[in-house]
Amino acid sequence: MVSSDPPPPGKPPLPWRTRLLMGAVSILHSASLRPDGTANRFLLSLFDRTVPPSLAPDVAGVSSSDHTVSEHLRVRLFFPAAAEGGSQLPVVVYFHGGGFVFHSVATAQFDALCRRLASSIPAVVASVDYRLAPEHRCPAAYDDGEAALRWALAGAGGALPSHPAAVFVAGDSAGGNIAHHVAARLQRSVAGLVLLQPFFGGEAPTASEQRLRDAPFGAPERLAWLWRAFLPPGATRDHEAANVPAAIRRGGDWRAFPPTLVCVGGWDVHQDRQREYADALRAAGAEETTVVEFPDAIHAFYVFEDHADSTRVLGDVAEFVNRRAAEHLKNARSASE
Repeated sequence: MVSSDPPPPGKPPLPWRTRLLMGAVSILHSASLRPDGTANRFLLSLFDRTVPPSLAPDVAGVSSSDHTVSEHLRVRLFFPAAAEGGSQLPVVVYFHGGGFVFHSVATAQFDALCRRLASSIPAVVASVDYRLAPEHRCPAAYDDGEAALRWALAGAGGALPSHPAAVFVAGDSAGGNIAHHVAARLQRSVAGLVLLQPFFGGEAPTASEQRLRDAPFGAPERLAWLWRAFLPPGATRDHEAANVPAAIRRGGDWRAFPPTLVCVGGWDVHQDRQREYADALRAAGAEETTVVEFPDAIHAFYVFEDHADSTRVLGDVAEFVNRRAAEHLKNARSASE
């Protein structure tokens, strides 16, 4: 059951390690955003811990490798142990979060998240190193995402052990925004869409944006800076890239939009827009839109492995991907008969 009840007063329940890491990341992000609209990449590079791909399987049996899609675009592929047996696994094209400005596929937290997704589903995860704002504004990230999705659909340059059983698009926060727009460009090619706390916006503040302005990553000044850095010059947050629910309501054929899972956190400033997005898709006739609520979750809870809901969300994603992959294969067989 979907619940939009506000969280209780006080602070979100967090393990102390999560609280310390969250505070450090928040301070780093704020310090790197300059008043002139540029980002201090050198400062970010000092503290954004990165890891290389690893051909040797980790303790969960997941290996990884980097692949070049174009001159400016690379994808990191994560292979679960199940891929070694020649199983026809789903492929999840993943877009990391970071406000369109921060992080990469090599950022340690997102590398770890993709490994966990690959193992728990199991699926081959293709993490996309899209171009970042403000150096590359909208629609650069969407263009990179479409190119990466087409690359995966075509077999990832021969890197996949077998033809993908079904291809999904997924992302968190700003990556969730990118995932939506990429799926919208190639609706009939996508078996399903997974959005972890997607980052949408609008000029009129929502109730959750006002109530949770002091919650982790919820400061309105920070959010305004990120949108200015990403959107085309002069655009407001009612631009279709940001105010996605309004864009859906304005029309278009959404009946072919892929089945969608939206994960919402009770301490996330963006929760009202996420529920509004799901409602807009349902009203527009989309096949399936499911909202899963995590009442105690802060924004980006999924990257903190000691957060209680970080493991639960993997189970919800795995159930959705496997169910929709089976349905996708069933429909494909029926169409070929």
